[in-house]
Amino acid sequence: MGPGAEGYPLEQVASWPAADIASAWQRELPGVRTGSIEIITPLWRIAKVLADDRRRTLAELGVDPSTLDLLSVIRRSGPPYELTTREIARRTMVTAGAVSQRVARAEEAGLVERSSSSASRRAVAVRLTEAGHELIEPVVRHLLEHEADLIDSMTDAERATLTGILSRLERALLSGGRLSGGQGSGGE
Repeated sequence: MGPGAEGYPLEQVASWPAADIASAWQRELPGVRTGSIEIITPLWRIAKVLADDRRRTLAELGVDPSTLDLLSVIRRSGPPYELTTREIARRTMVTAGAVSQRVARAEEAGLVERSSSSASRRAVAVRLTEAGHELIEPVVRHLLEHEADLIDSMTDAERATLTGILSRLERALLSGGRLSGGQGSGGE
């Protein structure tokens, strides 16, 4: 893999192993807890590389990440492929204002349509249009195949172990209130 979208080449990542960074801080600030460095630093670097790769892939496919996020969360919901804006915000972890902007752009592009929700008079339902289905399905298929290739070097057992560890870390961080609400992505 070559340089990232913002000039973050993998060669530089490999030249600064997290163990060396931890060791340097132990030397420079004796007594400071550095155990997190060998976990958080590689996770941050991997996230950066993957985010850059996803941005490039989506640009090649002609889809922006926020449109992918919106259409994906609705498509994954199953028939009738409709969610309220409140449910979209909850599932994508973005603000109601951001959801509103995303829906407006997607509606203008003919990818979704809004209507009154059957669940509540005040709720707004957002439903995928035929054009939305035609866009999201091949994009997700391509993206998932591409990202599966990125982790092909791991065995099934390694994937299962890593999945469990990451899930446990995520739960601990989110339940402990240590992370602020993010502008995360529901992803594919």
